Amino acid sequence: MSTPFISPRPGIMDIDPYVPGEGGIKNNKGGKKDVIKLSSNEGAFGPSPKAVSALTDVAGSMNRYPDGSASQLTDAIGKRFGLDPARIVCGAGSDEILSLLAYSYAGPGDEVLYTEHGFLMYPIAAKAAGATPIAAGETDLTTDVDKLLAAVTDKTKIVFLANPNNPTGTYLGASELQRLRAGLPTNVLLVIDAAYAEFVSRDDYTPGFELVDQGNNTVMTRTFSKIFALGGIRLGWAYMPAEIADVINRVRGPFNVSSVAQAAGIATLEDTEFFNKSREHNIEWIEKTQNALRNMGIETTNSVGNFVLAQFDGENGKTAKAADKFLRNNSIIVRQMNAYGLANCLRISIGREDEMQACIDALDRFMKSEMN
Repeated sequence: MSTPFISPRPGIMDIDPYVPGEGGIKNNKGGKKDVIKLSSNEGAFGPSPKAVSALTDVAGSMNRYPDGSASQLTDAIGKRFGLDPARIVCGAGSDEILSLLAYSYAGPGDEVLYTEHGFLMYPIAAKAAGATPIAAGETDLTTDVDKLLAAVTDKTKIVFLANPNNPTGTYLGASELQRLRAGLPTNVLLVIDAAYAEFVSRDDYTPGFELVDQGNNTVMTRTFSKIFALGGIRLGWAYMPAEIADVINRVRGPFNVSSVAQAAGIATLEDTEFFNKSREHNIEWIEKTQNALRNMGIETTNSVGNFVLAQFDGENGKTAKAADKFLRNNSIIVRQMNAYGLANCLRISIGREDEMQACIDALDRFMKSEMN
């Protein structure tokens, strides 16, 4: 008699696993050769020297469990951003916090709303919690508040909003963000994913602190993976009402943030020189890259993140797929956007100056090449 198959909860097998940006190209011998990796929106300069030093200092005590409340880290975040540390919850990347919010506030029969080209972790988190993800349409690759509000039903429990959005790089200004919150029912949780907030230099942008403070139904999530360049240690945080913080602290793992992550996070928050260097470099090279691509005939959005969304019209064989192949042949890895419903696009992270110039030069050769 055969052993019965153990079935997962309904909805789990409907999840398309998240596929991260690739890290290398294999050579003929099966190993990986040196490449320019512009596929994962990572920090251009590697981690802060102060973070590296902090990891060395803590290495000898890795046999000890970390502070379960990450109190020194939440104090440091609170000091940096002027927030109440008691309302800050840290996680193994902001992805973990997004999942915990879905587990805690949505389930079978509920709907989780996000935008058409929003971060892929939103529908994954919804399905994992047993809820139904619903994608609202966008306008010109930008969140449309009216379309989001029109998609709300009595089953809607959470609205996930990436602001700025990955992968489009577009954003909602403060007034539109406020209009969205005001238009949502008070029993719908608005989660503002502000992973790229530190890169934004627009006067009308807000990460959402004030919306969290105005009531008990808004959460703002952040990450150390982008401008702070700590993607490898998995560290994120969220600012939320005290009642929601109490819920998340009940369901998260007791030691979900490692001691090395806490130490690196504290150290990198103190390194303002590294932060300013990273921000200024990004402001310079996102403008240079977008202008260069547009001059070649490659359209882009007006991205405010640390990446450019390159849009190919497909004329004369100049497709995103062909451009990706050409770049790979030149040892440059960018991100294909098929999974986001943007098959005509490539997302290009902002790397170092030499990396960006190499990418621009390669795309220029591609656009001037004769296609077979």
